Amino acid sequence: MRTKALAAVTLLALGLTACGAEIAPADRASTDEASGSSAHYPVTVDNCGTGLTFAQKPARTVTNDVGITEMMFALGLADRMAGYVMPEDKGRIDTVEWKDGYERTTWLSKKVLTKEIALDARADLVFAGWHYGFDEGSGVTPEAFKALGVASYVLTESCRSGKGSERGVMDPLEALYTDLANLGEIFDVRERADRLIARFKAQVDAVPRPERRPSVFLYDSGKDKPYTAGRFAAADEIIGKAGGTNVMHDLNDSWVTAGWESVVQRDPEVIVINDYGSVSAEEKRNFLKSLPALAGVSAIRNDRIFVMDYVDLVESPRNPAAITSLARFLGHPPEAR
Repeated sequence: MRTKALAAVTLLALGLTACGAEIAPADRASTDEASGSSAHYPVTVDNCGTGLTFAQKPARTVTNDVGITEMMFALGLADRMAGYVMPEDKGRIDTVEWKDGYERTTWLSKKVLTKEIALDARADLVFAGWHYGFDEGSGVTPEAFKALGVASYVLTESCRSGKGSERGVMDPLEALYTDLANLGEIFDVRERADRLIARFKAQVDAVPRPERRPSVFLYDSGKDKPYTAGRFAAADEIIGKAGGTNVMHDLNDSWVTAGWESVVQRDPEVIVINDYGSVSAEEKRNFLKSLPALAGVSAIRNDRIFVMDYVDLVESPRNPAAITSLARFLGHPPEAR
């Protein structure tokens, strides 16, 4: 651990309150003082059942992963960021309306979030999630950052639902709206957040639904056993709002490992491939079509496979557009072979 970086971050932070981390930014922006926005603070939000109190607007936020980062951009908060951590396979960014956010802040790492990255960036807030940067195995946790005087906000899609490691405490789109509203409070842009939430809800409500709900299996990765989406993953509600039914909806978790036999038993009519990582979508498609156990599955027999970007299928401001694109696919099925 770098002693100088640790000392710098410790000087940035105030003490910790009983209800959560109370954080002062590295420097109070003069524009905030001029506008009187400090009257908004202190502000407390509920994050995964824990109250987080902020004495000032965070000034040097570090985000992890594409969906989390783009929530900040969609709210116009790139200027409140020290940077983001994201692998190179983040997907296309040139088509999103908030693409300028990537140019206005710093790409800190193309690997994984570490405490050193946050310290070197002089972070006063880390926005990540369980399995989206936070991980007990690596020691990168909200508790670890709290000990360093840095606040953490946990992605609501990843909130743990009890004593175990299962994730998910609310419907995935509600998780997105909750995070946008909380960020609106934390950064004093609640009106902007409310407008964005209203727009997203209207966009989802306008999606045409097919006459019947085809069954859908989400394939993320894995050969021996598939990694897929349970009922609390954003992908589950994307499938549902698009007019389909996630065949793994009965799994009370977000992203979770299942068995091929369960896929065969549920005979999905459509397979959605999560496109990211070192294995291309085409390689995933070829694997699925070559797997003997799936040969009789309807989606394979009828070649009903749809590819979506990773950022479309995790909690992100791209979710409403993803619902629209999947709905179009589900609404135009070919004749069964």
